[in-house]
Amino acid sequence: MAWLEKLAKQIQEMFKSQNKLKFNDDLETPQQYKERWRSIYIIYFTMFLISLGFSIIVTGVWPYLDKLDPTAGKEFMGFVVAANPFAQMIFSPLVGWWSNKLGSIRIPLIVSLVVFTIASSIYSSLELFDSYRKHWMLWSRFLVGVSSANIAACRSYLSAATRFSERTKAVSMISLAQVLGFVVGPAIQAAVVPLGGDGVWLIKDQLKLNMYTASGWINVFLSLFNIYLFFPSIFKEHKIAAKEAMLKMGKDNEKDTWKAEKPNYFSAWSLIVAFFVIVFNFMLLETLGTPVTMDQFAWSKGESLWYMGILMSIGAVMAIATFGSIAPLTKKFREVKVMIWGGFLFMVLGRLFFIPFNNDPPKMYDASFKLNLTLYCDSIFRNVTYVQEVDLGVVNKTLHIYGRWLDTSERNESVVKYMTLNCGEDLLGCPSSQEWCSYTPQMTLMQFITGYLLTAFGYPIGVTLIQTIFSKLLGSRPQGVWMGFMTGSGCLSRVMGPVFVTYIYEEYGTIWTFGLTTVMMAICLIWLLCFQKYLNPVEITLRNEEEGQELRAGTNFVSVNLEEDESDAQNENSKIKMGNGKVAT
Repeated sequence: MAWLEKLAKQIQEMFKSQNKLKFNDDLETPQQYKERWRSIYIIYFTMFLISLGFSIIVTGVWPYLDKLDPTAGKEFMGFVVAANPFAQMIFSPLVGWWSNKLGSIRIPLIVSLVVFTIASSIYSSLELFDSYRKHWMLWSRFLVGVSSANIAACRSYLSAATRFSERTKAVSMISLAQVLGFVVGPAIQAAVVPLGGDGVWLIKDQLKLNMYTASGWINVFLSLFNIYLFFPSIFKEHKIAAKEAMLKMGKDNEKDTWKAEKPNYFSAWSLIVAFFVIVFNFMLLETLGTPVTMDQFAWSKGESLWYMGILMSIGAVMAIATFGSIAPLTKKFREVKVMIWGGFLFMVLGRLFFIPFNNDPPKMYDASFKLNLTLYCDSIFRNVTYVQEVDLGVVNKTLHIYGRWLDTSERNESVVKYMTLNCGEDLLGCPSSQEWCSYTPQMTLMQFITGYLLTAFGYPIGVTLIQTIFSKLLGSRPQGVWMGFMTGSGCLSRVMGPVFVTYIYEEYGTIWTFGLTTVMMAICLIWLLCFQKYLNPVEITLRNEEEGQELRAGTNFVSVNLEEDESDAQNENSKIKMGNGKVAT
């Protein structure tokens, strides 16, 4: 345990050092510095929670959906997973604009977290609905997506609340929080697997706490705590980026500062597209991880949740180690180089490892037979009648192979489950409805693990440095809308990813799915290599020492309302008094 104590001391020292004022330029007092970093830590936790809200259900959504409605299918699962990022994509620019308009992120974030709490409660209470359960699940995930639109406001505030020299580390930490949310979610899902599908009653004969609903209730409690953190007595906003730029550029207000900084639109949009590609490929595993392992390795629902949780927990540890390596790597090499060779190259290799070859096809089962068994159990236990009727003659004929038969007069749950092969759950492998299963080589477990670990190494580096470089390229200007575009890009990839990969996977199989995504990653890698010289941000320096000394003497930097007309802003600027008593003209 010595190494754990050493790690704890290092983390403690890091937090202590953040609370000490490291700069002597009169831009902030020690108390303001401490409050600024406290607000940044709260933003880290918020990003972690929002990512957790998405990922905590990803490995469990397919077995949960299949349990609630066995007729839903994997394609509908793709829409359920995509509902979250679709809503986030729509609302991210709006929340970014709203926070810019208010000049504060407190109200948008509190409102979004209230929506998150309600949506998570609905997801965990789906068993209360007698009908349209799959549609209620879709709606609950859409609301979670609406709430997660606050990511744009979080990223915008982080850019405004950090100095240029702090930006890389701060963006690395917020990306770490986001990635940890993505990988810790499935680990938490795995931790509640012992509850089982039956679980325990919360409301007798109506609502259960089981391995599917526990994750939603965890989100509810964490969200309530997050709302508390945004109370005015705890969360105090301090935006220092514009003050720093005013000092360095010799300007007397924010608007003149960011108008003097011309962003490179080609570079900005290249990074937005790159962000789309890398998140799309990461979502491939988030969405297909559970179905692929169940199909390829003949794992049960419980086994898949458990083993995927373990693998993603290992990925979380790798992600932490990877984030720790970003700072020293970017000191030795340019950020663009590290992003390309440390992020995108490993993502390409990860996709390649998932392409199966030189093996027999996976184990298969009769999909229609399993569906009939599930429908029969639902008709007995839940008194549910589906449009598709159970053909008892065909079912009994197939059951005879397993030494079982149906007694339609039997109502004892344990006996019925024995007769129906645990309501079809004992039928494992690749379903016969996926024709490619009969001729496509099986993926090996070592292939899957290697591909995932390469992804766990490359994704954190790529996604962190994309956001770091993007923030630096934009400069000190208000970044709410631009961060909304970046967030929207990631959302679009998470909308298209689940729908695209579930359709391609179900219709054409592993070779087409992972082959196409490999080509996508390779094209993006080549594009970044060709235009890397346009992706290098340049730090602003003082225009001249005389103006710098004059601005250092001032202590009250004034922000103008960015929503005013150009003429109004210029007239107001002539009246702004600097801290040394002079009038700015």
